Amino acid sequence: MTTGSTSTTYLLAGGGTAGHVNPLLAVADGLRARSAEDVVLVLGTREGLESRLVPQRGYELLIVDKVPFPRRPDVAAARFPVRFSRAVRQVRRHIREHHVDVVVGFGGYASAPAYVAARRERVPFVVHEANAKPGLANVLGARRAAATGVVFAGTPLAGARVVGMPLRREIVDLDRGARRAEAGERFGLDPALPTLLVFGGSLGARRLNAAMAGAWPAIVDAGWQVLHAAGERDEILDPGDARYRVVPYIDRMDLAFSLADVVLSRAGAATVSEISALSLPAVYVPYAVGNGEQALNAAAAVRAGAARVIPDGELTPARLRSELVPLLGDVDALSRMAAASTTVGTREGTENVIALIDEAVAR
Repeated sequence: MTTGSTSTTYLLAGGGTAGHVNPLLAVADGLRARSAEDVVLVLGTREGLESRLVPQRGYELLIVDKVPFPRRPDVAAARFPVRFSRAVRQVRRHIREHHVDVVVGFGGYASAPAYVAARRERVPFVVHEANAKPGLANVLGARRAAATGVVFAGTPLAGARVVGMPLRREIVDLDRGARRAEAGERFGLDPALPTLLVFGGSLGARRLNAAMAGAWPAIVDAGWQVLHAAGERDEILDPGDARYRVVPYIDRMDLAFSLADVVLSRAGAATVSEISALSLPAVYVPYAVGNGEQALNAAAAVRAGAARVIPDGELTPARLRSELVPLLGDVDALSRMAAASTTVGTREGTENVIALIDEAVAR
């Protein structure tokens, strides 16, 4: 907060992937909508998704070098201390030159040097962790943070409070019932029929695609229709049935969710958060590669009774026919799952994170 000014300057740090950039931008938009006098800046790398998305959204992107944490004792590990110290100095200059009042980190390469720089400049910082299994930058940052917010209960971060996921406005403001007819028209499906939405991320999911290729006839025979985003990389034949719509990707997820009655998908943090916020019953197939965070992301919804899980290695056409098809025919079970979603999802993640930031500034 500059001398003689009542405005606040926020520096939001994160990036690399959509999982870091999207909640960052949701909070940035929330801060900008609240006060035209405040300044919202974003810290990121030249290589990450933020280098394109942040300027597109109208925010100034301040650059920090990308310095991955070393995973093994090699040349990169030997160079890490010098490179990381340089990145911290870069952020400290940004903080001083722009009179930053508070730093907010969302994980990713930009966050770790931002936390260290904020502490050395005596500027409060806030941590937000999207995954149930936190990244190393946020594990270290949470130890000295003014406040820490998480999406999923049980996330092992010091002093964490459950605040939910900052979501896109088109999801937060979505009236699914009011948009269902429009959604049916857009995807060429009947809005009067119950709909299973299947997707595996922007590139698709080969396991989901293979299982659906053998199970969709049983699903449509049960009286359902399917909207399946198969991804651009995976060749999957559209069988030409009006009740099974195969598309490479979906650029209007708000409309896809408006048409959906049940979702079959991976379990990324944003995916689970959006589905839960919209009170949609779900069957998750957590991605098996990585450190297991997707299974943990789905765990809270499963415990609440809002979702079921099929392990990736067990997903077959036969498993969908024996487990998913009976679920689709159980109206009472689906109603209970939808009601349970309200206990694990929230549309107020952006407001909750901003409240944490306000607390840090007030201190």
